Amino acid sequence: MAKFWTAFKAVAVVVVLFAAVAASRSAEARAAAGGLSARSGSATGSGAMAPSATPTDSMLVGERALAPLDAPPVVRRVIAAANRIRTRPYIWGGGHLRWASRGYDCSGAVSYALHGGGLVRTPMVSGSFMNWGAAGPGRWITIYANRTHVYAVIAGLRWDTVGDVRGTGPRWHAEPPYPKGFAVRHPIGY
Repeated sequence: MAKFWTAFKAVAVVVVLFAAVAASRSAEARAAAGGLSARSGSATGSGAMAPSATPTDSMLVGERALAPLDAPPVVRRVIAAANRIRTRPYIWGGGHLRWASRGYDCSGAVSYALHGGGLVRTPMVSGSFMNWGAAGPGRWITIYANRTHVYAVIAGLRWDTVGDVRGTGPRWHAEPPYPKGFAVRHPIGY
């Protein structure tokens, strides 16, 4: 009987590992397609997502953010735009002459992401974000700006150009924001 339980446990471990790998690959496939995170939200008959009291956080799959299923379409487009440039290098002034650039600085990267959601028409410099939108944190998107730096928190993930183990440039970060010394703004409605 002991051999049976040992074999049963081994099979159970294999099944759990297989399910985890399959779920991870499914999430990676959704991410590769600019997909959505299924962490929360429920579909309505119209194909729209039912509103929730509190937005859920995006999740990272590798270096790509997955938008929560309950995220509004504008927020999904902002995340998808940021994902398109998430591996570009930091280049001072990058993203200001044209949207497509070899690299991006902090304000170019934030502008690019917001432009993807239709929230800005032209690139802005860091200091301009100090008076952009409405004061305070947003439900889905919050901008942290001062005269020399800007970054965003989009559906719970920090979009920033500060360095990490992969270098500097536009990157998603799971670490929380560092708001001291920054004006806190948000796009109206988000």
